[in-house]
Amino acid sequence: MAGVGDTDGILEVRAHGDDWVEIAIWNPDGSLAEMSGNGTRIAACWLAGRTGAREVTVRVGPREVTARMLADGLVEQELGPVSVGAPETLDGIRFTPVDVGNPHAVVEGDPAELDRVGPFLERHPRFPNRTNVQVARRTGPATIEARVWERGVGETAASGTSAIAIVAALGGGSSTVRFPGGELHVSVEGGRARLRGHAERTDLPESLS
Repeated sequence: MAGVGDTDGILEVRAHGDDWVEIAIWNPDGSLAEMSGNGTRIAACWLAGRTGAREVTVRVGPREVTARMLADGLVEQELGPVSVGAPETLDGIRFTPVDVGNPHAVVEGDPAELDRVGPFLERHPRFPNRTNVQVARRTGPATIEARVWERGVGETAASGTSAIAIVAALGGGSSTVRFPGGELHVSVEGGRARLRGHAERTDLPESLS
């Protein structure tokens, strides 16, 4: 393969059966990501397309994600436990740390601020392994608009674990999170997360295959 163009990462399938798949998630900078909501959904849909499974278990390191294939390309995932820390402030930037199997720092405010706070928080010494950063604000009782600065990537159009972190940091419950790249539906109840979104196959151009 000559190249893959612009991408937020690469999924490596390490093993699979009829209804389970084990993956590794590589960031563009060569680092491994512990978890990806969108990545696990893509892997589940890839396997379902090969085997016809309606429910797929995706293993990423020590965590397992259960994905159910719904109608019209919609996928519902059980992402597992979510941990929300106490709010903190660094150089005047207030954020809430959230663990979704990977680290997040959620800033409540105008998403236009992402270019300033994203790079700063990602590499702050507070996060020795760096962190994903989100700037989000509620636009309605069950709607949130947000932008994401992804660790090892920079700004990305959408992120599943970021959507979960945002809803958890902003009080939990169920909300639709709207990113520049699309929207995801999140439910955080009892410290556990559920995510719904679409997955669509895009074939590579012949020049890259």
